[in-house]
Amino acid sequence: MLSGEKLQQCLQTGKQSLREVAAAMVRPGLDQEAACRALRNWQRGLFKPLPTAQDMESLARALGVDRDELKTWSACHRYAPMAPRKVRLVTELIKGRAAQDALDVLKFANKRAAVLVNKVLRSAIANADEDEADLERLYVRDARVDEGGVRAGTRRWRPKDRGRAHSWLRLASHIHVTVDVD
Repeated sequence: MLSGEKLQQCLQTGKQSLREVAAAMVRPGLDQEAACRALRNWQRGLFKPLPTAQDMESLARALGVDRDELKTWSACHRYAPMAPRKVRLVTELIKGRAAQDALDVLKFANKRAAVLVNKVLRSAIANADEDEADLERLYVRDARVDEGGVRAGTRRWRPKDRGRAHSWLRLASHIHVTVDVD
């Protein structure tokens, strides 16, 4: 996936304006104005319209960089059956590490969430491998956990003594891992 931050950095360091880069991206179905609007959206991290492989090639050629320097690869596990607080402990261990080093850390982490984060990290690495990225240079750019709310199908109340009931929340989380080439 195209990284908005990397695109913005390449545009700032390069000597070209946004219009010059948009002119290089013109193709049937995408005129210069539409290409300029698309570039502004991509800089902000909005992917409307979704960049095609042809757009990525022409954009990399116009900026004078390699195609992999504009991309990041990510994977997510939505509604993972674990509280976000517990998963964040594990994701903090792998942020900024090399991909292989992060896999080794997760292998020996004594936390139940390490298995879920390991699967998501392996999926992100597989996405990068599918795009023929250099796997030796991969590192974990971002690892974050969002709240997924209360898991569906779990009991809300647990019976207690003398007819009382205590609330019992079973939380879910969304695990997001992004890898990048350094």
